[in-house]
Amino acid sequence: MLETRGAPALPTSPAVTTPRLPRAWLTPLSWCAGLAYPFAVFLVTLDGRGGFSALTVAPLIVLTALVGVLLRSRPLPALVLLLAGWAAARTQMQNSEVVYLQVLLGDLAVGYIAATRPRRTSLAAAALALGTQLGTHLTSLGPTPVRAVQLVLFLVLATLAAWLGGDSVRERRAHAEALAVRAAEQAVTAERLRIARELHDMIAHSLGVIAIQAGVGSRVIDTQPAEARNALTTIEATSRETLAGLRRTLVALRRPGPEAAEGAAPLAPTPGLAGLDGLVTSTRDAGVRAAVRLRGEQRPLPADIDLAAFRILQEALTNVVRHAGADMCRVSVTYGADEVTVEVEDDGRGGLPAGTGYGIVGMRERVALLDGRFTAGPRPEGGFRVTARLPMPPRQTR
Repeated sequence: MLETRGAPALPTSPAVTTPRLPRAWLTPLSWCAGLAYPFAVFLVTLDGRGGFSALTVAPLIVLTALVGVLLRSRPLPALVLLLAGWAAARTQMQNSEVVYLQVLLGDLAVGYIAATRPRRTSLAAAALALGTQLGTHLTSLGPTPVRAVQLVLFLVLATLAAWLGGDSVRERRAHAEALAVRAAEQAVTAERLRIARELHDMIAHSLGVIAIQAGVGSRVIDTQPAEARNALTTIEATSRETLAGLRRTLVALRRPGPEAAEGAAPLAPTPGLAGLDGLVTSTRDAGVRAAVRLRGEQRPLPADIDLAAFRILQEALTNVVRHAGADMCRVSVTYGADEVTVEVEDDGRGGLPAGTGYGIVGMRERVALLDGRFTAGPRPEGGFRVTARLPMPPRQTR
């Protein structure tokens, strides 16, 4: 049998790594390159009046790249060094291609600063670059009035385009970050509401049954010991079931991710309409008989719809037990072609439940999340009715 664990590792050749400049040396080297940059540009342009050679241009490209590195940490000083370099070279070079290259270099630096720095810093950089460009070009060329106007318009438009492009990138990035934060906040809020609904529906019904059974037991413990014993048995079973549900919920909340679930005990199935009989039994133990009527062809439902239907029935029956003052109610589940309808009605005192509970709010939220319809209110003939229509997804419709 082959052993897959603990096998000796095969000898491997040492990895070939590309030498990298230590970060501790990169910033001082960038400053040295930036300080030497204006003199290097001046000497290269002075030597290149008759034409440039690769031997002189290559070191200048390396210095420019190092100044670009300095632009990331110290944008304004790096921009000043760039402007000083080609401003000194401008007095020695009249070639239009070199002029355009110098303008492009300065405007690229302005665009980068506008994209990565606050607007106040980028505006200062744009004004500095534009002022240096205008002063250098106009004084060195001595152009005619028409040529001067054309040059000013070109420099202003080029700098403005670079700044607007960089600023738009910064705004889009800030907008994307704001949307990400808002989406995270909404996800947290939605999850909190979901947990609140689950805990409310789980605890409210069970505690209602426990409270009623405890009252019954305390009243008949002296005269009817058997009935008191039944009440205590119901309290024990209901409390154990509720504790188990709470334990499963807390385990799910404490689990940081899917990898932590490996080896954990499986959770119980999600509640659904299959547990309607148990729900009716617990309601009967609380003193309210529920007559169940099923209509249509019963079939498995999607998990979210099945859970929502069960929780709505659970909360509606809890309200009957706690607020209706009736000893009987009617439960109806209708399996339609494109929706499932659950309904609970009673002949009690009617009216909305008093207090600041979240039962009806939670039911309405559950239905709204599934794009369904929900109604809850007094019946004209007396009592109260709760109706929820939950649409089926397209793949489940007939």
